[in-house]
Amino acid sequence: DEHAIFLIACLLLNETHYYQLGGPGPDGRDLTGKVSYLILEAAHRLGIANNLTVRVHDEMDEQFFLTAVGHLLRDRKGWPRFAGDKGLVEGFMRNGYPAELARQRVAVGCHWMAIPGREYTLNDVVKINVAKVFEVAFHDMVEDPTVRPSVCELWRRFQDHLRRAVLCTAKGLDFHLAHQADNEPELMLNLLCHGPIEKGVDVTDGGVEFYDMCVDGAGLATVADSFAGLAQRIEREHLLTWDEIVTHLRHNYGGPDGPRVRAMMKAGPRYGQGGSLGDEWAVRVSRLFARLVKERPTPGGRIMIPGWFSWSSTVAMGRIVGATPDGRGAGEPISHGANPNNGFRTDAAATAMAKAIASIQTGYGNTCPMQLELSGGFDDEEGIAKVAALIKTHFDLGGTLFNVNIIDREKLLAAHKDPWAYPDLIVRVTGFTAYFAALSPEFRQLVVDRIIAE
Repeated sequence: DEHAIFLIACLLLNETHYYQLGGPGPDGRDLTGKVSYLILEAAHRLGIANNLTVRVHDEMDEQFFLTAVGHLLRDRKGWPRFAGDKGLVEGFMRNGYPAELARQRVAVGCHWMAIPGREYTLNDVVKINVAKVFEVAFHDMVEDPTVRPSVCELWRRFQDHLRRAVLCTAKGLDFHLAHQADNEPELMLNLLCHGPIEKGVDVTDGGVEFYDMCVDGAGLATVADSFAGLAQRIEREHLLTWDEIVTHLRHNYGGPDGPRVRAMMKAGPRYGQGGSLGDEWAVRVSRLFARLVKERPTPGGRIMIPGWFSWSSTVAMGRIVGATPDGRGAGEPISHGANPNNGFRTDAAATAMAKAIASIQTGYGNTCPMQLELSGGFDDEEGIAKVAALIKTHFDLGGTLFNVNIIDREKLLAAHKDPWAYPDLIVRVTGFTAYFAALSPEFRQLVVDRIIAE
């Protein structure tokens, strides 16, 4: 065992690829074995950032699952993360694939699921900035002198603009794949897949069996909370008029009354609060997005699969979006992935977040990850059991991917001021773990903002 652990540790040190542990085989039987435990032990002894994913399913080895949760809580390195087999398999089958094939679709990237060597997906590459779509729809409505602004009219225009964004994305995917083999062939991937060498065709150009193109939405909470805020403050409570909110957004909540209005919009009904208007809008927006992506394939006939994931693009996407009715300022990052906005509840209830994110899953086999930040104090047997129960419950409700940071708040804030005073601090940024000091200032800020809000 010691020699095996040493060899595995060397692999994890030299090849920082994503690895899935456990999970079902094509026939549904659990694949966990002795090597699964050795991999966890090797990662534990190595003590560095890595990308291990444990697949959670009904027939899994319960002791292995608890061992994995124990390493997450005790080692505090942000690994492993956990993938929900039920939501992933049932979702992928809705694209017309059998369960045997869906079970072979494993974690291979930040939020990627793919059939190794047989499927090309462009996961984590194609993203629609839904917050920008909302902004365009909003100004399209308020600048039209022939209509009276309303949430109903805004929703109608939002649907139209989102449909156009999805169609534009579909055409872009076809164009990209028509030319990628000439412009940027996947030389390494061709060597690792079944088909490209045998056919003499690039993996992007028909070399593999399956093409399921990922289309992620980004900015869910920004949009949901904006719709909810407008409905609550203007149409239900009559605390603002449409003209007033337009003025505040155009001036980025500046002026004498701006900070008060911004605080009022931030305090509105939020996605993630549980049974709120924000929760209702999040489900509505997510269902619309999934329906539009699945309405039809690309013009070239390729399958598209929806998800919610922003990676670190929240910063870049936010730069091009003005102030929004959820209280977000112009140019600030949009909301992170499928998560509620930071500070969505004063108690930051993990159970509320787990339920909310499970409710907005797009349902076709791509992930809408949950990103949870926890402080210490969960590393005894009782704590491990509680976190394990939370993970299982999220997956029972339909969740697909569960990322966790175990962070000492004071240590993180100190490291933010002087990163290289804490060279060994490892955090989970989004779908990957990394040394905090090695991150760019923008990446570090992403993590810190989430922790402060929690």
